[in-house]
Amino acid sequence: MVTIAFCFPTLTGLGCMAISGMPSPKCCGGIRCSLNPHGNRSDTMNDKTASVHWQGHGKQGQGKISTETGALKEYPYGFASRFEDDRRGSNPEELLGAAHAACFTMAFSFACDKAGLATSAIDTQASVRLSRQGDGFVIDRIALAMQATVPGIDEAKFQEIATAAKLNCPLSQALAAVPEITLLATLRQDKGG
Repeated sequence: MVTIAFCFPTLTGLGCMAISGMPSPKCCGGIRCSLNPHGNRSDTMNDKTASVHWQGHGKQGQGKISTETGALKEYPYGFASRFEDDRRGSNPEELLGAAHAACFTMAFSFACDKAGLATSAIDTQASVRLSRQGDGFVIDRIALAMQATVPGIDEAKFQEIATAAKLNCPLSQALAAVPEITLLATLRQDKGG
């Protein structure tokens, strides 16, 4: 199996990530390169933080989620928004799905770029299933569905890059304990001239 690395921007320059099964072993030599792990710069990026404040107990309690960027600021969540159909708040599974869809989409875009293919539009949805297991709950499935327009790519290469991005995006790797992570990747026809 051959490995290729794709570049992505970091706060301190360029980084890259290896993907197995790609056509040629190329590397940008970036600071986060898994093919060149002994670069002369730090191989970690800044930590990203989020916080939660919970008030009350059990089913009656309410939480507020905030992120350091302010994308979420005291966003509500609780029992009803997690286990019932209350749309007035979020829940951990919805946020995990959003993060996974975003991470996968970026990994796919960067891998296409590294292969010399420019993506013109990518839409990804993630569905995260929480199931009862014993006395608790477990996330037992994440289903990613992506539709992308990538001029000049054929179906086989599209599926190859999409599968590699799913397997190698940092959140897919962090979620390795989830028994089933699926991907439905659909190549949209380029409507441009």
